[in-house]
Amino acid sequence: MPTSLATLETRYIESCSIQGVQPNKAIIYAMLMAKLNKARRRGCTLVVLLDSLKDADFRPVFDLFIQIDASEIDAVDIINSSPCPLDGGYVLSLLRAVNTKLRVVDLQDASLGNNSLLDLSQRGLRCQVLNLKSSHFRRLNISGNFEHMHTLNLDFSTSLSGFREDCFLNMPNLKFLSLCETRIVNLWTTSAALIKLPSLVELRFQYCLNCDGKELGRAARNILCCNEEVGYSTFPQPDNGRQVISSLDLRHLSSIAEPEVSILNGEDNSFGDLNMEEETTSFYHGNPDSQTTSEDFSECEIFDSYSEEQDEIEFSPSAPVVRQKSSFASRKTVSYHSSPICYEKYYREFMLASLPTLKILDNQPVTISDKDRAIDIVADHFECLPYRRKIKDSVVAILHDREIKENRSFNLSRGANLPCSSGKSQYFYSRSLSAAKVGSSAWPAVQSLSISGSKLLDDSKSPRPRQFEYHPSDPGVMVFGTLDGEVIVINHESGKIISYIPSHGAMHRVLGLCWLKRYPSKLIAGSDNGSLRLYDILHTTETTTGILPGSGFVTFNDFDQLTSVHVNSTDEVFLASGYSRDVVLYDINSGRRLQVLTNMHREHINVVKFSNHSPSMFATSSFDQDVKMWDLRQKPHHPCYTASSSRGNVMVCFSPDDKYLLVSAVDNEVKQLLVSDGRLHLDFAISSTGSPQNYTRSYYMNGNDYVISGSCDENVVRICCAQTGRRLKDVTLEGKGSRATMFVQSLRSDPFKDFNMGILAAYMRPGSNSEIVKVNLLSSQDHVKEFSYRRPEQSQLGMGG
Repeated sequence: MPTSLATLETRYIESCSIQGVQPNKAIIYAMLMAKLNKARRRGCTLVVLLDSLKDADFRPVFDLFIQIDASEIDAVDIINSSPCPLDGGYVLSLLRAVNTKLRVVDLQDASLGNNSLLDLSQRGLRCQVLNLKSSHFRRLNISGNFEHMHTLNLDFSTSLSGFREDCFLNMPNLKFLSLCETRIVNLWTTSAALIKLPSLVELRFQYCLNCDGKELGRAARNILCCNEEVGYSTFPQPDNGRQVISSLDLRHLSSIAEPEVSILNGEDNSFGDLNMEEETTSFYHGNPDSQTTSEDFSECEIFDSYSEEQDEIEFSPSAPVVRQKSSFASRKTVSYHSSPICYEKYYREFMLASLPTLKILDNQPVTISDKDRAIDIVADHFECLPYRRKIKDSVVAILHDREIKENRSFNLSRGANLPCSSGKSQYFYSRSLSAAKVGSSAWPAVQSLSISGSKLLDDSKSPRPRQFEYHPSDPGVMVFGTLDGEVIVINHESGKIISYIPSHGAMHRVLGLCWLKRYPSKLIAGSDNGSLRLYDILHTTETTTGILPGSGFVTFNDFDQLTSVHVNSTDEVFLASGYSRDVVLYDINSGRRLQVLTNMHREHINVVKFSNHSPSMFATSSFDQDVKMWDLRQKPHHPCYTASSSRGNVMVCFSPDDKYLLVSAVDNEVKQLLVSDGRLHLDFAISSTGSPQNYTRSYYMNGNDYVISGSCDENVVRICCAQTGRRLKDVTLEGKGSRATMFVQSLRSDPFKDFNMGILAAYMRPGSNSEIVKVNLLSSQDHVKEFSYRRPEQSQLGMGG
């Protein structure tokens, strides 16, 4: 026979007497309310407020909880609404003591500590609803069993930026998930993690209301009745004069008569995945050291669902965002507490196409026609697999197919009477293999460049990279220049330093680097104090103070406030540009300044690039919003043509075959022009952030096949098809520790390895070192390696390429 409430209360009081503590008033009150609800036939639910418990109360309460399984209590809800004085280990022990009757766990703002949260994620919990609002997780990584959880709320977890690949693997019954005002931004990793939730029917990354202040949840409740069964509260509440949908209101769950069985979502703290410090950072820019105002967001674009139209509006993170729903809703809606993923173009369509079980997204019901249109739009604007492959073939199947073809070709060459070969080339198979590997995981291998094997670097001093370039003919070699004026040549595969050239007081920040093509041991280095030098790494002398340049050392006339250098295709001359409207042409052999090309732009010229094949053709990009093509054979007083952007141009580069110009302007304005006449060939239509300091840089990858683009106010590198503009994938950088927000300062593709790139990345936090990060999309890893970065001064972020 089940133990009665009266017996439980008596045993609790006796346990308190044995432990020498007074019975906790909150526990006595909870028992009384359970009796009243039982008498009124509302179900016998025990609601315990953690806020009222102290460490001295633990033993008697624990003794009470372990008896609940055999009692007449139907369910136990454990609630916390303010910082909890109870030790985190005690809290977990109480949760597990309840065992099978644990229903609601509300730990918002509870200071459990790293070890307790790690234990929670690894061992799991038998609750049905978990509220971890305002938690300090950075990435979800859960290995414990949460098979009874149906609802998870992680709203306002402003450190949460992503998911580990298998974090939802042990949650087969999770139906309702809320992730409002987090830092989640990556469509690919997010959908790849969520697709492993087979029961997911409602997902929120933002709260949506009609512009008349009425919430959109009524249609959703007609489908799921979710507010009555699992405690989603959709009652509008005032917020500075506005109506806002509240988050999961777990206080109403005590009246649930028949709670729905479901699953939990836990969290990993292995770590570096957890921040215990409070962060009040803007969730969009993620910069804890800057004050964000509405002006910072004034150019952000919010896109209509299932519509290619877009309107520029003004908003701030806490203010509502007005969105015109043109497809399934004829009325305007207002969104609050949006995570940055909501500002990605075609966010809603991508989620609906990726998660077929969804019935509600952001409080808006999903219809069959919505899903059909989403699939069509995603097909138009995204690449499912590289090189337009439609089916995810396995690597083994492709290799087997290739082997059969090779055997047929061999037998045909010997005169065997076999069917004709399919005609598929090795090029076809290499692309197919790349597509299979890239499509195998949404989480590419990411590794910070390590440096070792040099007695010349002080162990206590790490280099601070500011610019880098892959070698054009040696697959293992890279050079990078530092904020301290050093030039370091390294084997980026092994991390071993090949040549180290100290600044010796002459260099400052190295902003320009360029290898010579015909003389692979030589390179040009330029710094922002105007110093220009040519180094031959085969003619250097190692001393106790460093590797000093020998006979291969050439000094050129200074170019004040330099930002860019580039050598022509024949290694005869190079150009330098900087905080000037002029460009200077230098002769490499003699070291002389050949010509000053004056007044080429109305503002300073940030980057100058020679053509890859024509030694006299070059392009300039300026913050006057113009890109210009020039020909040295015409003694360039006038450009061959001028193309304009809507914002200042950060950089320009030629495609490897010189057919296209890739132009990158401030705040993700990336376009591809025809080299022949400057006509627009392709606009990549990347969403802007509204920041005038969001300096964007873009380069080609895999020859002319793909474009990689990153910006200095964002931690995302976007990969787009250079022929269609369709987005293939995003790579998100994640740092370590509190306020580990990162940004992309520069990037390059590996010229010898398809789908490989290097990224110069840095923390927003001052005092941490920048670092070069290598990304391999053909490989995957279970976790992203952690980095340490230093943020350069804001004035330096737009310099160079």
